[in-house]
Order: sequence, then C-alpha cells, then structure tokens
Amino acid sequence: MSLAPTVVDFLLTNPSHSRSFAADARYLANGQPKPVVVFVHGFKGFKDWGHFNLLADYFALQGFVFVKLNLSHNGVVPGGTGDLEDMEAFGHNNFSIELDDLGSLLDALYQPGATPLPATELDLGRLFLIGHSRGGGLVLLKAAEDPRVTAVAGWAPMSDYDQRWPAEVMRQWQANGVQYIENGRTGQRMPLYYQLVENFQANRERLDIPLNVRTKLRQPLLILHGDQDETLPLQMAHDLKSWKPDAELAILPGGNHSFGGSHPWQQNTLPAQAQEVADRTIAFFQDLG
Repeated sequence: MSLAPTVVDFLLTNPSHSRSFAADARYLANGQPKPVVVFVHGFKGFKDWGHFNLLADYFALQGFVFVKLNLSHNGVVPGGTGDLEDMEAFGHNNFSIELDDLGSLLDALYQPGATPLPATELDLGRLFLIGHSRGGGLVLLKAAEDPRVTAVAGWAPMSDYDQRWPAEVMRQWQANGVQYIENGRTGQRMPLYYQLVENFQANRERLDIPLNVRTKLRQPLLILHGDQDETLPLQMAHDLKSWKPDAELAILPGGNHSFGGSHPWQQNTLPAQAQEVADRTIAFFQDLG
C-alpha cells in the first residue's frame, strides 16, 4: 500500500499587521529530516488554487516537506470559503506586506513550537523557495535578503514590479486613489489602492527585483517559463537570466502562465505542463545535495 502524505494546517501572524493567515504542510512522516520547500502563489492566487494540493502531495512523495501559504492580504479569509472573498484586504495588499508574510513563515519554521511540524522531519539546512508569477518575484527578493534560503525556483516569475502599468493608468490611479481589475474567473471587481505604489516607492531598494538579483541574490536559481505565457512576457525570464548569468533557464514549449492548471481542478493528476515543471524543479533541488 502506498504511503499518503501527512497534512498539517496552521495559522501565522506578521508583526507588521493584525491579520492572521493560513498555511499548510505535507510530508511523509518517517522521523527523518527532509528538505523543506516553501511555495508562494501569485497575484490572484491562493494556496489551494487549482492543482496546488496535488503539487504539494507530489513533492511530499518525492521526499520533501512542502509548505504553502496564503499571503495575508490575498483576499482569502481563514475559516472562510477558501476562495477570494475579502476585497478590502486585497486592495490594501502591497509588496512589503507579502515579503514580511513570507519572512514570518520562515521564522516560524525555525522557531520550535511555532508550527505543528515536528523538528525531526525538517532539514532547514536545505530550505528552498518556489514562487509562481508575482510570487516568483517575491521569492527572488526574499532569497536576496535571507541567507537561510538555499536555492530558488521561479515559475513564470515577475522580473520587475515597476513596469506593469502605463503612465496614464498611473496618473488616473493616483488621482482616484484606487483602480479596479476584474477577476475573469469570478467576475469580481478587485480594488488596488494607490498605497501599493506609495509603498513601493518608499521601499524601492528592498523591492527592486533587477537590483537585488544583480547584486544580492547568491543562491542557485532555476527559471521556468512557458513560451505561450499569456500573462507575463517570456522576455522577463530572459531578463532574469541576463542579471544572473549562472541561473538555469528552461523554456517550456507550449507552456502557458499556469502551466496547464485552472481552478477548480477536477482531475486527480497534475496537468502535464505542471508535472514537467515539478520534475525539473525537484531535479534542480536534488542536484544541490
């Protein structure tokens, strides 16, 4: 009989705000220390989106502790529907909050008793980050400032927060104090308050992905990007490679932004593209020893 991963759920807090946020971990409970992978979702994503639970199980079966979190202001409410529902929280999100949320999770992994994960299952000397889309940019920044991170994988990662909106959109955004984007999946009008821009400008050095990848990111980096990505241009992957020439870049023919995934995901197997991305990432981490 095949082993099934143990699943543990827990809540986290970030000292910079009062909003708790959820995380979960999956692993084979055998009392042996295992490398830890922390996965960060993208802009309109969340930890249980689409095929992400299948992904977590797959990594667990390959010998990792796989941890994923809902960033605190992504719109998901602990104990709620599990989907995006708190649009005010979403609107008040910013990159500094996300970076500190991720830091709070890493701190909790290192603090005895802060999570339900037994210390005997964790090899924190092998701590890997994976980020998808905007989460990909986030893990690059976190690794650049946190030497506890062993290596990073960016799945269709954002390469620069500072180039996503045209000048006219920025002028109207500042004048109105808010802009709205539509969630094509749910039809929700999702607010983005101008504080996101103000926070970026006030913390530009910390949040500048090109600068940090060029000058501070020492860890090995894997970049995976589909050549049919409809959301983030493939050029972003090439830019990251140019800033960190020792990064490993793999371009997936026919790969879209979600690597074949969608929400909800009704099948009990990973999308083919997501399977390839997972296998390439696992091989990359395992080759590091």
